[in-house]
Amino acid sequence: MESEGGDIIRCATRRKLPRTVCGDRVLWVASNPREGIITRVLDRATTLVRPDHNGRPRPVAANMDQIVVVIASKPSFEYGMLDRYLAAAELIGVTPAIVVNKSDLLDADSHGRLDDRLSLYRAIGYAVLFTSTLSTDGMKDLYAALKGHTSILVGQSGVGKSSLVKTLLPDLDIRVGNLSQVTGLGRHTTTVATLYHLPDGGDLIDSPGVRDFTLCNVEPEQLERGFREFAPYLGQCRFHNCRHVSEPGCAVADAARNGDIAPQRLENYRALVASMKAQT
Repeated sequence: MESEGGDIIRCATRRKLPRTVCGDRVLWVASNPREGIITRVLDRATTLVRPDHNGRPRPVAANMDQIVVVIASKPSFEYGMLDRYLAAAELIGVTPAIVVNKSDLLDADSHGRLDDRLSLYRAIGYAVLFTSTLSTDGMKDLYAALKGHTSILVGQSGVGKSSLVKTLLPDLDIRVGNLSQVTGLGRHTTTVATLYHLPDGGDLIDSPGVRDFTLCNVEPEQLERGFREFAPYLGQCRFHNCRHVSEPGCAVADAARNGDIAPQRLENYRALVASMKAQT
């Protein structure tokens, strides 16, 4: 735990208190000069949650106001997971942003194709940044986007989240991992979420990488609010309980057919609805 004065204190937590996570604000009492006891976990403004191995909700971090989804050309990513992260951000009321890291691995044609594929996210208001920790391209823009916010970096293992933190805060001793040469997948360099202070204001949480991300504590009827471009059409469907899957007179589906909503986003939404139904 970090005190208001910036001291790092090893703390135990009183029994029956909720599990503390990175970003929590707590009350504590000293038990000796370098140790303490957490007596209360203060209410969280926001909480990012994902299921544990048994499918139970597990908080990842708290009190952030920005979720930065980091993707990269290696390991390859799938847009369904990106949309799940964006939906999670929308549903807990924080600002999402997309960072494409390792842009130095992209030639001009690949960069252009990826930029075109991500243009649909810019069109609906998401910031999309290309970064490289080797060339430092885009790092000033990323720092500016983080300044003054409490942000969490999320994404697959191996996309370079810890490398981004190390480049932003070069004076810190931060471990950086490599992709597995056998699987081409990322290794878990960060094993617990860690909060860092930015010199010009703001905090940055580096979270452990994941193989996948699943929404948690979200009912199918809530999911539509996780897709911000659906908002103008909600309430305009023929049926008040329309789920925008296959119902007749669906205003969201009509908008996708007319090009006002990207068809891929609607497909990913429907796949999410189907997976959520399968879990119940």
